[in-house]
Formats: sequence, structure tokens, C-alpha cells
Amino acid sequence: MTALVVGADKLGNIPDILNEEGITDFIHWKGRKKGMRNMTIPKNIDMVIVLYDYIEHNLAKIIKKEIKNIEVPCVFAKRSVSDLKIQLEKCRECRKCVKNM
Repeated sequence: MTALVVGADKLGNIPDILNEEGITDFIHWKGRKKGMRNMTIPKNIDMVIVLYDYIEHNLAKIIKKEIKNIEVPCVFAKRSVSDLKIQLEKCRECRKCVKNM
């Protein structure tokens, strides 16, 4: 499973949590610069994870809008291991848009 992680300059222990959750590959966008607004969400991802306390505000809005069009699960979490685990669990339980989690 591949995820796009948006936000935070450094991920710290987050890659370990992603591996525990079955996300074996990820793309990381720091999300702090205005130029990131022009980037396109890759087609080969299975999930988007937005670390909302470390992201440029308008980029968060753009990602939220684009996610609706590509129909992949999206998790908004703080940049903390505990909050990310909670949000990923909620996403797994919801299963509305999750195909292969």
C-alpha cells in the first residue's frame, strides 16, 4: 500500500507507524511552501495522510478538494504517533472509501 503524507518537515517515528499499518511505501510532501499548491496528487497512491498542524492552510483546502475527485481514503491527523494511530484506526473502521486497508 502506498500513501501520500503531506505536512511536517521531518516525520520522526511516523514511518514506523505506517509500516505497522501496512503502508509499505510513502511519498512525503513537506507542505509548508506556497509552491506546493501546484503539485498534483499522484495516481498510484492508496491513501492520503495530512498532518494538519504542519501544513500551509490553503494547501490543506486544495488536498481536501482533490481527494473527493480521486476517491482514496484521506486521514487528517496531528503530527504525533498516537493521534495518527487513532485516525488510521477510525479510517479502517469506517470502511466507506477504504478498498484495500
